[in-house]
Amino acid sequence: MNRRTTALSAAVALAASLALTGCSSSSDAAGDGKPELKVSGAFMPKPVTDMAGGFLTITNDGDTADRLTSVTSPISDDVTIHETKDQKMREVKFFDIPANGKLSLARGGNHIMFMSLKEKPEQGDKVSVELHFEKSGPIKVDLPVEAANHNPQQH
Repeated sequence: MNRRTTALSAAVALAASLALTGCSSSSDAAGDGKPELKVSGAFMPKPVTDMAGGFLTITNDGDTADRLTSVTSPISDDVTIHETKDQKMREVKFFDIPANGKLSLARGGNHIMFMSLKEKPEQGDKVSVELHFEKSGPIKVDLPVEAANHNPQQH
């Protein structure tokens, strides 16, 4: 009986050590644990007042979530990020970007808001912005200025 208990204890210890080894190597195999962000579909409708909206999609191909925490631009000292819920717009401190997912900033929904524009860009211009994240380094993006009524979701 003592021999059987010793063998059982050894088997349990081996199984536990294999389980722990499996956990650490499987997380290593999944990637380096960093977000992998790419920006697409960026644009700004031509402003008709001293305010403007900015829209884009951030895709995260990494296995770790991140957050868009702020946006800066030389065109305005007051750039904020807003969510739209129940047809009401409100400023937020961040937007989550899920692992292996995306964040869409689109007309009628979540967006970048530029207040008190220093200049009004014309259609065909590009507006430089820098996106700031919780984990990833900043990403610089040029937003092409489109017609005031431009909406790629309608095409």
